[in-house]
Amino acid sequence: MREPRRPIPAEAVGISAMSCYVPRLRVDLQSWCAWTGTNWDKVRAVTGHSFRMCGMHEDIYTMAANAVLRLITANGIDTRRIGFLALGTESSSDNAVGAVTVCGMVDRELRRRGLPGLPRDLEVPEYKHACLGGMYALTGAARYVQCESGDRTAIVVAADIAEYQRGSSGEQTQGAGAVAMLVERAPALLALDLAHATRSAAYRGPDFRKPVARHHTEGYAPATQRPSDFPVFSGRYSTSAYLDAVTHAVEALWRRLGSEPAEALRDLSGIFMHRPYQRMPLQALSFFYVRALAATHTEREELEELCAVAGVSPEAVVKELDSSPDLFGSVLAGERHPNPYRATVAVGTEVRRRTGFQEFAHTRLDRGAALLAQVGNLYSASLPAALAAGLETALDSGEELVGTSLLTVGYGSGDAALALPVSAVPGWQHAARRIGFARALRFPVDLDQATYEALHDRREVPGLQVQPLQEFVIECTGSEHGPGFQDLAVPYYAYEY
Repeated sequence: MREPRRPIPAEAVGISAMSCYVPRLRVDLQSWCAWTGTNWDKVRAVTGHSFRMCGMHEDIYTMAANAVLRLITANGIDTRRIGFLALGTESSSDNAVGAVTVCGMVDRELRRRGLPGLPRDLEVPEYKHACLGGMYALTGAARYVQCESGDRTAIVVAADIAEYQRGSSGEQTQGAGAVAMLVERAPALLALDLAHATRSAAYRGPDFRKPVARHHTEGYAPATQRPSDFPVFSGRYSTSAYLDAVTHAVEALWRRLGSEPAEALRDLSGIFMHRPYQRMPLQALSFFYVRALAATHTEREELEELCAVAGVSPEAVVKELDSSPDLFGSVLAGERHPNPYRATVAVGTEVRRRTGFQEFAHTRLDRGAALLAQVGNLYSASLPAALAAGLETALDSGEELVGTSLLTVGYGSGDAALALPVSAVPGWQHAARRIGFARALRFPVDLDQATYEALHDRREVPGLQVQPLQEFVIECTGSEHGPGFQDLAVPYYAYEY
């Protein structure tokens, strides 16, 4: 077993525990394909096998609180040490508060059980940047722990509901769930290498947005009976923005480490990426691979051979390597689908056909992929879920991760990316056994077409029998709007046994 490339610092900060929650309601994508006349083989290969949906008694706050309560109780966390509880989400239903709602729910239930509640001297921020909110919350919590005196710890929870209008190209990439993480010094699971983390950010205009004004636009989502959280998006434009953003972050990491790109990429033992659907991480990895070949002089022979088959010149790929495209500027100039990396994308398509690359990608990307294919897109919780599922899969297969080089790559449309190296710590298996990703998937309730459509559109859902069990629920919603007291549309929560 080789030695770690960067030894874990004695005062490392990282993740000591994780827990997961997903709703029980499930849409089987093979059934969905039969309902909609969509090609199942394509959906299975590109997207996954199923996605989860919230019931009428659930929202992001109940999911987040369920994940946090499981984290505390399964790991025997001393709540008196917690000083920071952050929520990462892009599905907030309240524009004033966020994480404090989760804090209040968990605190009341802990005290009801006769356990110590959460401290009053608690920071409760909410982080929002599309699908990167959960990772921003994680790095924020890690910095809090680094700077705070004493032995204070932090909890991060990423929770989201991904929903798209029926009939849109994104409908099969829906999902719902939450992942909670305990962050502290001397972590028991993963050390975070904040010193070498790299980022990228650029404004992309209409790349996957949720403008509030869409709810007041006539004809928007007319089938629903409530303001929907469907995004405004352009798939081809968003793909170009995604590849540009994650590549800038990852290549900045290689420069910071002083590594040859091809060597740095091959040295990675595991890559955990934002995964809205199964194919996207593979597309990004092939993009990294082609650019790494172009940036490494000793790899020119392989690049030339791939370019010859793809029908592009190596010079075109190298030229794109040194370019700095203005995607939003192209949109402002009237180009709706700018593709500044045509040569690299073409060679990447050829790379993905090669057996050697498929094996390379399998060993680095596929830890936990079978679990993730069952939950759908979790937005801010997507990358934390990939970490949780990957660690649990590595544990079940008896794999040793200590001494291996691991990388997380987060992305948030809008447009930003984060490349954060992580390291498994000795004895990580003990904490991984308590993650419970597979357990969170148990007892699903499969929806038929009529029930799915009614639930999706928030219409009457006749015959849906899902009894909440040991979880937080929306008990009722406030309706007062008088001069002395108002709670209009404020949800009240309870814990159901």
